[in-house]
Amino acid sequence: MATLLISGSDGTNDPTMASLPFMAAGAAKAQGHDVVIWLWNEAVTLARRGTAEHIQGVNLKLLGDVLADVVTAGIPIWVCSACAVARNVALEDLVTGAVIKEMPDYIEAVTERDRLIPY
Repeated sequence: MATLLISGSDGTNDPTMASLPFMAAGAAKAQGHDVVIWLWNEAVTLARRGTAEHIQGVNLKLLGDVLADVVTAGIPIWVCSACAVARNVALEDLVTGAVIKEMPDYIEAVTERDRLIPY
């Protein structure tokens, strides 16, 4: 199966787009792919405990439920360090399975994975 890096940049500013990386990651994992989620820009706020429970895209499941499925599936969630600092998101604020990563980690993942799927 493929190795995928699925990135998201939208957060509470666009609930529908914010949900898509998590939905795609869950679907990819269910198909047997190796998946990592990379959150940057406003999307880093979605990794903060308690935030996703208040987000629901148009005709979509509550993001809190989708995120819980991602965590249960063991899909790593990488949070952009610079974006987290800019939005006051600290390591201790993050949901289970989320870690703060630096830009070199992102570049390494992009070059090592089969596909980057941006949202």
